[in-house]
Amino acid sequence: MFSQITAAADFLIQKGLQPQIGIVLGTGLGKLVNEIKIEQEISYSDIPYFPLSTVESHVGKLIYGTLSGKKVLVMQGRFHYYEGYTFQQVVFPINVMKLLGIQYILLSNAAGAVNPEFKKGMLMVLDDHINLQPGNPLIGPNEERLGTRFPDMSCPYSKALNDLLFQIGARQKLNLCKGIYAAVPGPMLETRAEYRYIRRIGADAVGMSTVPEVIAAAHMGLQCCAVSVLTDECDPDNLAAVNIADIIAVAQQSDALLSNLYKELVGAI
Repeated sequence: MFSQITAAADFLIQKGLQPQIGIVLGTGLGKLVNEIKIEQEISYSDIPYFPLSTVESHVGKLIYGTLSGKKVLVMQGRFHYYEGYTFQQVVFPINVMKLLGIQYILLSNAAGAVNPEFKKGMLMVLDDHINLQPGNPLIGPNEERLGTRFPDMSCPYSKALNDLLFQIGARQKLNLCKGIYAAVPGPMLETRAEYRYIRRIGADAVGMSTVPEVIAAAHMGLQCCAVSVLTDECDPDNLAAVNIADIIAVAQQSDALLSNLYKELVGAI
């Protein structure tokens, strides 16, 4: 796998990419791209060994350019375990970003609120997570050239970046909340009993991504933060049917707020 990661990184280096910050855009989230002075757009299909997005709402290309004075590399579309990829494939782009010299990873996702105090449309800054997916990208032989066999996970989300997010959120008058994200396999949404369980074990929101990428970032010593757009309220006692179109629509409504938040964060790093 390391030779494939190197091949993909070398391909991008030969194209002149020298990013400082990596950004992963989640479901229905894409307005941040409009704020970037774009220098290159590269389809995943053109990059050696890169997986391909199979989710309809994920575009499937890398955006390279300048945002708030920094060189950024944006994933417009991520990969999920439920698409049939291994966890190593899911985090392949994060590994590649490390070899490109990136030190910071900013992640986003759409998630369901299981904390009854959190409402649809709010932005939740991840403080911690619970991995309910059936594995992680570090299982198997360790690649010492990327990171240690037993990475510490006591603080997977950078306190310094989270503090900046809340300072920026206060200036922008955003209603930011902080919480714990539970990652499940998907692709189906959860049952009432599963929502009760997820809340009971301490999660505030639930989704199908992000955690494998955060584990990979911790393994490689990258600082990361993540923000969830809460797209539905998962009250098991008053649960209404939700489809993915509704979730994407709510994410798009909050997309501009997240875009402004991350734009200022990039400038502050």
